[in-house]
Amino acid sequence: MAKKIAVVNDLSGFGRCSLTAAIPVIAAMGVQPCPLPTAVLSAQTGYPSYFIDDYTEKMENIYREWRKMDVRFDGIYTGFLSDVGQIRRIEQFLDIFHGEDTFLLVDPVMGDNGARFGIFSEEFQYAMRELVCRADIITPNLTELCLLAGEDCRLAGEGAAAAGEMCHCETKSGFAETGKMGKGHITNLAGQMARDVMAQGPSEIVVTGIRFVDEESGKEMMGNLAVTGKGAELFAAEFIGESYSGTGDLFASVIAGGRARGFGPAESVNLAQKFVGAAIRDAVREGVPRNEGVEFERHLGMLV
Repeated sequence: MAKKIAVVNDLSGFGRCSLTAAIPVIAAMGVQPCPLPTAVLSAQTGYPSYFIDDYTEKMENIYREWRKMDVRFDGIYTGFLSDVGQIRRIEQFLDIFHGEDTFLLVDPVMGDNGARFGIFSEEFQYAMRELVCRADIITPNLTELCLLAGEDCRLAGEGAAAAGEMCHCETKSGFAETGKMGKGHITNLAGQMARDVMAQGPSEIVVTGIRFVDEESGKEMMGNLAVTGKGAELFAAEFIGESYSGTGDLFASVIAGGRARGFGPAESVNLAQKFVGAAIRDAVREGVPRNEGVEFERHLGMLV
């Protein structure tokens, strides 16, 4: 019988993100995705105009029926959440379905490029920290990791994320560095913050989309840092130069599918990076608009 993952996210008609990204990826990995929609949108919110139907009050109707069916999940994976109310609804869902044999992956969507998204309040940030404490795996970007660790998220802004610009990074945990953000610097910085967050609950953190400079070649790189109790390992490839809708969802979906299949952190991160990287290279070469997302479907065979 196929493994099952409850996927809690929105459904966007255009943009290749959220559930339209997670469902085919998880299914291709031989795991059954069971969607719990948080909202239905005509298109993802990067478009200038869109319709949204919020499902916060309807979510309970869905999982109440699942409870009647006495279903069991091997994993639960949460993505974009619109407000504190949705987080509280998910906590109720977890009280029912998150057992000892069910992993919880939280993609804590809160910000990027050194700033919290304007639609989210400090109350939302605090509620997300509470949700993360219940997770087994989280997949924040560097900005979100700073927000979860209670650090100044400007550490993840242009100074730390751009190619080799001078910056001064100092955190509550005592790490301080002045100079170019190379592989060693960014691994130390992100690794320490990840360990601080792991002390509150998660046993595994994958910090996604880290830009840094390779000290030997001088090339700008994009990396993903897998942190566990055993240490940290950075997986990196040359930065392609574009950002697309839904790539974070694709990455987290591979991590979730890999966990359900019994993959270790390194195997899952390596596969996710190769899969998403292949799709981004195609999109850059073909000039795909960023709001449309990458045409990942042609690469699903990599996940089988």
